[in-house]
Amino acid sequence: MEYERELEVAVQAVRLAAKVCRSVQSGITNEVLEKEDRSPVTVADYSSQAVVCRAIANAFPDDPIIGEEDSSALLQSQNAPFLELIVTELSKQKIDATYDQICSWIDQGGSSQYTDRFWTLDPIDGTKGFLRGDQYAISLALLVDGRIDVGILACPNLINPSPKNESTGGLFYAVRGQGSFAVPLVGVADPTPVRVSSTCDWSRVRFCESVESSHSAHGISAQVADRLGIVTPPVRLDSQAKYAVVARGEADIYLRLPTRADYNEKIWDHAGGVLVVEEAGGRVSDIYGNALQFTHGRELSANCGVVVSNGTMHERVLATLREIGVA
Repeated sequence: MEYERELEVAVQAVRLAAKVCRSVQSGITNEVLEKEDRSPVTVADYSSQAVVCRAIANAFPDDPIIGEEDSSALLQSQNAPFLELIVTELSKQKIDATYDQICSWIDQGGSSQYTDRFWTLDPIDGTKGFLRGDQYAISLALLVDGRIDVGILACPNLINPSPKNESTGGLFYAVRGQGSFAVPLVGVADPTPVRVSSTCDWSRVRFCESVESSHSAHGISAQVADRLGIVTPPVRLDSQAKYAVVARGEADIYLRLPTRADYNEKIWDHAGGVLVVEEAGGRVSDIYGNALQFTHGRELSANCGVVVSNGTMHERVLATLREIGVA
């Protein structure tokens, strides 16, 4: 199987990162939230990136990684307690490391330029969801010649639809041309193929969007829904978990509509989810119908907004965005 080794390494790394994130999230208290203390997400973000970059660098030392974090802030003396907490969290997963090793692993994700082969990583996508105990994701993708060839999403708080598996959390993965699959995040189970919905009745359409209005224009989404005859209220959830629920047919459309003209989406916020949806039979584009271009470094600077669908409804959504003057 093409990319078999890459998939194996990436899945194992993301599973381990999810264990670290779950450990940190389990310690978040109401007191932390009341103080708006971002310490837990800081520790989890850096720990997750260290774990994944360590695995990728060991297996594929020549592959650059475009990640969200770097260790510069951790090296400031006032942030030494964060490093100590990261050491503690990694040691729980039997990774014993010095401060220098941890910072080195984190900085493996410090690439910023496009190359013919590279990985992109979001160690925690959905910061506020993570802090609330709601949805967040760990996203990792391998891009070759500007194309996403391997995509992995770990969604630790997503409910498993199968009654045979009572654990919470799913891991979704796809290799280009080989389909999308899901496995429980905890335990061993055969991969289950995932497919987008076949819905074509607008009155039954379910769409999802970001919780934060700063991430997506909720008002415009409401206009689109009204014009299309969508009567079901939107489901709002954080992170690339939205890609996962479209891929497995629990939602039909995901809209991420620009809130300001000068904002460019980051590649790590989408790459893993894009391939999972596409290999499940769906379609992903910007608001103009253009494929997302991952050849411009850290940002999707050639695109505007993101539209994700089960495929059958995509063109009508794009036409509606044109009709209301968004696209």
